[in-house]
Formats: sequence, structure tokens, C-alpha cells
Amino acid sequence: MPVILSPRALHRLESRHPWIYKSDIASLPDEVGIFPLYAAKDRNQNVLGYAAVNPKSEISVRMLSYGPEAFQLENLLDAVDAALAYRESLAIEADSYRLIHAEADNLPALIVDRYSDYLVMQSGSAALESVLEMIITRLVEKLKPKGILARFEGQNRKLEGLSQHKNVLYGSVPEQIECYEADLSYVVNPYEGQKTGSFLDQRLNRERLGRLSWGRALDLFSYHGAFGLHMAKKAGEVVCVDGSARALEQAQINMSLNHFDHISYHCDNAFDYLRSISHERCFDTISLDPPAFAKRQKDLDNAFSAYKELNLQAMKCLQTGGILATSSCSFHVSFDDFMLMLQDAAADAQRSIRVLGRYGQAPDHPEKLGFPESSYLKCVFLQALD
Repeated sequence: MPVILSPRALHRLESRHPWIYKSDIASLPDEVGIFPLYAAKDRNQNVLGYAAVNPKSEISVRMLSYGPEAFQLENLLDAVDAALAYRESLAIEADSYRLIHAEADNLPALIVDRYSDYLVMQSGSAALESVLEMIITRLVEKLKPKGILARFEGQNRKLEGLSQHKNVLYGSVPEQIECYEADLSYVVNPYEGQKTGSFLDQRLNRERLGRLSWGRALDLFSYHGAFGLHMAKKAGEVVCVDGSARALEQAQINMSLNHFDHISYHCDNAFDYLRSISHERCFDTISLDPPAFAKRQKDLDNAFSAYKELNLQAMKCLQTGGILATSSCSFHVSFDDFMLMLQDAAADAQRSIRVLGRYGQAPDHPEKLGFPESSYLKCVFLQALD
């Protein structure tokens, strides 16, 4: 049984959005798999494309191809080859970066990150679960990694009705992997770290801030100290603040690995820490990289309140001429709204603030036109003028 699209679903297809929701589909097959798509009122039954289909998921259709040409499983391997070739073309100055970015690489719900000689995979499509072995084989052929780890966990797999587990798919994968980024080294635990072990999407923004850093620097929500590492190259002192003592222990390891000894560590809530020092202009460089405050549309009001409070207090802490790199990784927070929030925060802080640059995720996490969900990271560089 094919997928029959309603007019609303057809509009999403024509805009090249790769997701079609169950509520927008006239008819679905009863089983998981790869199926052709048809328009509800098309008497000629022209095939519109092929998709990975899961009738039990709210995102029932994940597009694989467009047009009448029959989809072959080998097309998935072509997509893997194209994703790897694209990363090779970027000439990335790091040994850890994203190799496959799901729908943006025409491989729905599939993430593959590289950490030195090891790969970490995430998968969230029930319809493509059975073909992962074929994809793994191609990755081994092309990249010859020492090991591949599955991080098959999280909400997306639950929504697809998939099992939750972590296991080695190929070779062996250690608990500690030493990686490099530009001229810095750091250690990742691929089994326990956030996402697949680290936040690779901020790579270029970290390098940008490292070049601009000076004086006394603050790394808020420092996690393993990735922003702090880059700031430490030029800053006279770096203060790392995170709510997790375990994360700060890893940050200390990473700082020591690079022979940085001008670092202090504070296990504290970032809001509380900022409020405790906001009456002082005591920092020259600040990185503010919080977790996603708006994971759902209904979280937006609370999210903007949190973002504004953090940025307002951070602006109060800046010396004249100081740099603030502030981020949001919430897709539901638009760039325009993020900038309006920063404008309000500057007004309430009674500071004149210059915008130095607006950035997104590194290009190994590509954005895809027609798929706004692929553009999620916002990073704005600001400078205090008074």
C-alpha cells in the first residue's frame, strides 16, 4: 500500500521539506518501510517520490528522493559517499567533526560524528534501521576507522518505537579519545558525553572567539571547557563555570592537556553566578553557551525570559570594549527574535552594544533550504562600547 498525500502534505513536498506529519497524510501503509508517494487527487497515479515510512510515528514520512525514478538501497550509499566527499572538500582543521547530518545529507535521522580514528552513530528512523549494516560497511570501506559506536538512545528513538542501547558496531572504541581542534587538544568520552561526546557544531565559533579574546575571560556553561580552551590562548585568566562537577573535572583535564594553568573552576548555577557579580565590570571576554531552553514551541516564553536574564547579567559584567559571544541552540528561537531579545537585554543593562558578527553552526552541520529545522544554532558576537 503506497502513501497518499493530502493537499497540505503535497505543499510540504513541493517546498522540499523532508518531513510529512501523520495528520497531513490521507492514507498510510500499515508497516514500516520504504514506499512510493502519490497525490490524493491524481488519477494518473504519478509517483512523487520515495520515503522512509513509519505509520506509528508523528513524523510518518521522511523523504528519500523526489520524482518517479524508483528508489534503490544503493542510493543510500550514494548519499553516504556524497556526505563524505563534502566534508573532505571543507579542509577542516580538526580531526573531529560531523560526517553525516541526517536530512541535510539526504540520510533521514542518521547522525555520524568523527572523533579522531573513531565514529559515533545516532539513528532515529525505524524504516532505515534494517539498512544500517550496509551503511556501516560503506563507512568502514571509505574511512577505515578503528571503531564505530552506536549511541542509539534519546527521545527520537522512543517516538519511532525503537530500542535504546549503546554498543560497539565495529572494532573497538575506548572511553577516552584524544582529539585536536585547530592547535588545541581535548579528550572526549563517546559513551557518556553530551550528544555524541562533544558539541562539534560550535567549532568555528570557538576559534573566532579565541582570536578575539583578551584580559579576564568567563566560560559560562563551560561543560568540558571547549570555549575556554580557545579563550585561554590569549586571555590572561579564564574562569570556567558549570553546574556539573564532573564536567568541570573533564574541563580541567583538557586545560592541563594544553598546559594552561591560568584557569579557575566554579561548580555553580550560571544564573546565580552572574547575579553574584553583576554589579562589577569584571570580565573582558565572555562565552555564554547555554543548553536548549526551548525544545518545544510552548517553551518559548520561559526560554526568552531565561535568555534575556543571562544576557542582561553578562552585559553588566563586561568591561568597556569587552566581547560577549552568546548562543542559542533552540530551533524554535528564530535569529530575529534572538536579536530582539539581545536588544532588550542591552537596554535593560543600560549598555551600548556593538554587533561584531552573527554566525550559525559549522558547515559540516549543513543547513538545507526548505528544511528550517536544519538551521538551529545562533551565535552572536557583541562588544560593549561604554
